[in-house]
Amino acid sequence: MVGQPVTPFGDQTSIEDLGTPLAGATFVVVDLETTGTSASKSRITEIGAVRVRGGGIIGEYTTLVDPGMLIPANITLLTGITQAMVATAPPIEKVLPELLAFLEEERDTVLVAHNAPFDTGFLKAACERAGLEWPALPVVDTLRLARALLPAPQVRNHRLGTLATYFGAHVAPTHRALDDARATVDVLTGLIERLTPLGVTSLEELRAVAKPATRAQRARRHLAEDLPERPGVYVFNDAQGRSLYVGKSNNLRRRVASYFTAAESRRRIREMAGLVVSVTPIVCTTDLEASVRELRIIAERKPPFNRRSRNPENVRWVKLTTDTYPRLSVVRAVRDDGAPYLGPYNSAREAEEAKEALLHALPLRQCTHTFAPPERVVPKCVLAQLGRCGAPCDGTEPLGAYTAHAEAARTAMTTDPAVVLDALTGRIRELSEDLRYEEAASLRDRLMAFLRGARRVQRLTAIAALPHLVASRPGATGWETIVVRHGRLAASAVLTPGTDPTAFLASLVATAERVPPGHGPVPNATAGESELILDWLVTPGARLVEVEGEWTCPLRGAEAHTRMTHWAHGRASAQ
Repeated sequence: MVGQPVTPFGDQTSIEDLGTPLAGATFVVVDLETTGTSASKSRITEIGAVRVRGGGIIGEYTTLVDPGMLIPANITLLTGITQAMVATAPPIEKVLPELLAFLEEERDTVLVAHNAPFDTGFLKAACERAGLEWPALPVVDTLRLARALLPAPQVRNHRLGTLATYFGAHVAPTHRALDDARATVDVLTGLIERLTPLGVTSLEELRAVAKPATRAQRARRHLAEDLPERPGVYVFNDAQGRSLYVGKSNNLRRRVASYFTAAESRRRIREMAGLVVSVTPIVCTTDLEASVRELRIIAERKPPFNRRSRNPENVRWVKLTTDTYPRLSVVRAVRDDGAPYLGPYNSAREAEEAKEALLHALPLRQCTHTFAPPERVVPKCVLAQLGRCGAPCDGTEPLGAYTAHAEAARTAMTTDPAVVLDALTGRIRELSEDLRYEEAASLRDRLMAFLRGARRVQRLTAIAALPHLVASRPGATGWETIVVRHGRLAASAVLTPGTDPTAFLASLVATAERVPPGHGPVPNATAGESELILDWLVTPGARLVEVEGEWTCPLRGAEAHTRMTHWAHGRASAQ
């Protein structure tokens, strides 16, 4: 594919500039004392909060709270908070607005707590009872971080007191809210200091930490250093030069660097880090080009650590055969035989569901009997006896009547799914009225599978029929322009400001890949590639520049019923 250089996005100079740097983040460390452990049955007796930025304390908030109930003796023994101490304290309804104001005093505040689900659970429950909205703040749990970074025997446990001693906290936790919040500040600081050498320097990475980066990950951080900060595809290679994993990103350096930090927690990818010796960057002019190249490389090389898109050839299609008495068949490939197809489907199960939808609506034969002259009469099958087939095998149904059913199936698959839609929606309605929801859901799944396959094949067939299409849409650095031929991306470039558009277009078209015509909905590309192109073409701002041939889909085709399938799926899920 042909392209032009792309200006880097912004002025990023290092991986530290990406995301929200920890050095500039504002944390509010919160600790609560309560009458028990249940957020629904117990109540808050004390709140302590400390605002921290750049490692320094810039504000504090603390108050006792009247819980409106007796404090158990064991809680008083633990915290030292007595009934007399809270008797004159404000109720939680008065305290909450003050606390929320403290939390939201600065933009992009991050809430921190030790065993955060406990503290946030109590605060959310209190807000709900008071009719207040809990702010959607990002949360960092120092207990979770400590468990990931300090396995035994480094510390005997991960209690706040143990960690405060380990990190040499200035304030010892005392089971009083403000003291414990101050101690948690020092614990947080100590944990961040441990994470920084491991490549975790942003808030997003900090929140993603589940366990520390492995030694293999840390040893390969240098592989990202020389990569460009541009969109494209990256390929991880082993010592023999074999491709291990392929991905794409709008910023190659940032994305590759993330694989070698504690933010990467996927087990398979961590295993892969021990095998990687090099990273091959493939700079692309547009995000669409990167997406297409990623699909092509994965399909070609089948890297072992990619789970998706490795075998695009392993799809299924539903075919209406070209026999004298056509029947439905699930097949693996589209042939140049004039038969209508549905799909492609990623699983045989989904293809069978689509096939069953057609068979529910139309009495097509399901036997594999060959009708060769002279026609041999065979006994009726069980389906014919049940009225689900007209029995052309024994001559009960004449050829003309059966041909009408076959033509109705062809129409439903290629231009108008009304016969299937009406039959199944009517039956779904009847089953729902009889409270037979499981059966209704089963029919709904079949209908949706049929409509998805019909929509896919109709869209793919339309784009595959076009010998030449040029389209453009505004992007970050100019007009992203693509050339598509028979459903395949043939060229991609960016028309930058100041460039002669006529010369640019002529050069792009002249150097674009030559793509021959073929049969079927995906003659020269995978369905995934063509659908990426189709999605790109319908994004807001996209404009057609040149089109050879007619780009149309059936007026009453499956596309018209896409919203209905989404509604049906949501309705059934709710039931």
